[in-house]
Amino acid sequence: MSALRRSLAMSTLALVTALPTATAAHATASSGATVRPDAAAAGWLARQLVNGDHFGSVFDGVAYPDQGLTVDAVFAFAASRTGDQAAARATAWLAQPANTAGYVGDGTTEAYAGATAKLLLAAQVRGVDPASFGGVDLPARLRGLQTASGRFSDRSQWGDYSNTFGQSLAVIALKRTPGGAPAAAVDFLAGTQCADGGFPVALGQPTCTGDVDATALAVQALAATGRTAKADSGLAWLTTRQNTDGGFAASGATTSNANSTGLATEALFSAGRLGPGLKGWSSLVKFQQGCAAAPANRGAVAYDASGFDPANAARATAQAVLGLSGAPLATLSAHGARPDAPTLACL
Repeated sequence: MSALRRSLAMSTLALVTALPTATAAHATASSGATVRPDAAAAGWLARQLVNGDHFGSVFDGVAYPDQGLTVDAVFAFAASRTGDQAAARATAWLAQPANTAGYVGDGTTEAYAGATAKLLLAAQVRGVDPASFGGVDLPARLRGLQTASGRFSDRSQWGDYSNTFGQSLAVIALKRTPGGAPAAAVDFLAGTQCADGGFPVALGQPTCTGDVDATALAVQALAATGRTAKADSGLAWLTTRQNTDGGFAASGATTSNANSTGLATEALFSAGRLGPGLKGWSSLVKFQQGCAAAPANRGAVAYDASGFDPANAARATAQAVLGLSGAPLATLSAHGARPDAPTLACL
């Protein structure tokens, strides 16, 4: 997309995000300025961090640190240009060697491609040295997980669970390094595209079935590396999967959800597809908790139209911010972000 076209697209998005909405009407910051939906969402997200620096998940009644969700929050803060202090604390937490190794593996018996790519991108977004993050040279580690086919694969006693998410994030992150994204890796990703234009989550399956989330990441990776035709085909497929409410559903489902809609809308805006992008944005705003919600929930984005659920709201909000802001992963940066976390102060 040309620089002029991208400028017009983002100017239109900025205008739309400044307008009051049905769910966020009369929402203002403490300064009295209207809070954009993406900033309000990121502000809520910052206040949910455990001990102010990370997220956790509960499995079988046991709480565990959740590095992946913490990285999602770092992306959301950068995309919304807010919450920089929270993002800095989260990045410092991720960079603690035990937390880094617990996410990407120890580098010997265990090394996870998708997690390594995602953490590398987070370091780049934050502007910290990815070659010494938590005691790990993330670019070198990731390149070491590339196989002869171009696929980035896990090295683990538990098997290889690498997928299109990780492959796309690896291409995006390595494109941002001095060495660039390996051609073989880009070729591999391009070769996973289904005949109808979508991209699958799982790799190497006998039947190729497109997935909204996977396609949203793949098209951003391919566009960033000059594979315009492949990216355009994937974007066209995405628009055919858009529901009448403007949102997108997970594979095997029909109801729009904030996670899929956030990623798909980000991809559409990144490519200058304003029509479907604005429809997706409107769907996300309808999921956002405004002044009619409990004060503690205002700004959060519910997973779907069923309403706010604290069990999934943090992840839904983090990924929704990407669509609400329209900020592409390939150029995402925390530079210039406001330090504070905006709060809705409803009149």
